[in-house]
Amino acid sequence: MADSDTELDPSLQSIVDQKSLRWIFCGGKGGVGKTTTSCSLAIQMAKARGSVLLISTDPAHNLSDAFGQKFGKDAQEVKGVPGLAAMEIDPNGSINDLIAAGGDEAQDAMGGLGGVGNMFQDMAFSIPGVDEAMSFAEVLKQVKGMEYELIIFDTAPTGHTLRFLQFPTVMEKALEKLSQLSQQFGGMIGNLVNARGGLPNGQSFEDVLARMEDLRGTIGEVNKQFKNPDLCTFIPVMIPEFLSLYETERMIQELGTYQIDTHALVVNQLLYPKMDNPCEQCNSRRKMQKKYLEQIDDLYGEDFHVVKMPLLTSEIRGVESLSKFSEMLVHPYVPPQ
Repeated sequence: MADSDTELDPSLQSIVDQKSLRWIFCGGKGGVGKTTTSCSLAIQMAKARGSVLLISTDPAHNLSDAFGQKFGKDAQEVKGVPGLAAMEIDPNGSINDLIAAGGDEAQDAMGGLGGVGNMFQDMAFSIPGVDEAMSFAEVLKQVKGMEYELIIFDTAPTGHTLRFLQFPTVMEKALEKLSQLSQQFGGMIGNLVNARGGLPNGQSFEDVLARMEDLRGTIGEVNKQFKNPDLCTFIPVMIPEFLSLYETERMIQELGTYQIDTHALVVNQLLYPKMDNPCEQCNSRRKMQKKYLEQIDDLYGEDFHVVKMPLLTSEIRGVESLSKFSEMLVHPYVPPQ
């Protein structure tokens, strides 16, 4: 907490300078500029860190549109931004993709166990949030390779984002249930595997279980990292309107219950009309925005770096325009008089 008489710097420079960070989430209500913010932040972070991975977990992917470059489920270098890679994950996967994060052997086992394998799948699917957990399985593949110093998430709208942050716990529970099943039916499953001639790659069923336990360990470690403010932070993105402010406050409260750090937020699409501007709509909307900005300052001004970004007259697409926008994340925008 900051002292009551201390105003925190209205920029994300402190986050850029925090070399210990391994995870950054950008999230908020739909249509507030999350993708523009996360892409811009990723450009700044790539300047300060050796390698950065930007991941979209929003089914309505926008990274490809933002950078003008097609991305998919595999990490790909962003052209024109050294040290930055990006990928778009489809959260609607299969349970085999989840198991695959622990190794191909587990996937082969799940596919080769017939009715018992289906029982494992049914058990996993019965756990709330497991569909979204497919995104996290893809992330684990990247983490296990230790290829990137920092991972930034461009998340789905608020509700999906909050479920995403529960994924480590959800997956731990899922694998714990699978482990319990294996203890109860391990002998029978082993006999079925042997009767079918073993696993396709020659591994034993015990090896598969060991891989699954390995995956539990990896997930547990990531879960701890998410709750460590030195390693992880969440940046809410919002606009100065009632619904966005309401969702942001709800999200910040829930992040606290998940023990996830958040100490900076971005307010997008601010209007700065000149004093002699004859546009009635512009002046009226600016008046409304000022009301909500005052509330934002009252709520977060003492404890958060509140970054205020202007509504620009041109679309923010492509590396060049994103780079210009990104500069305002670290160097506060000064509106014209």
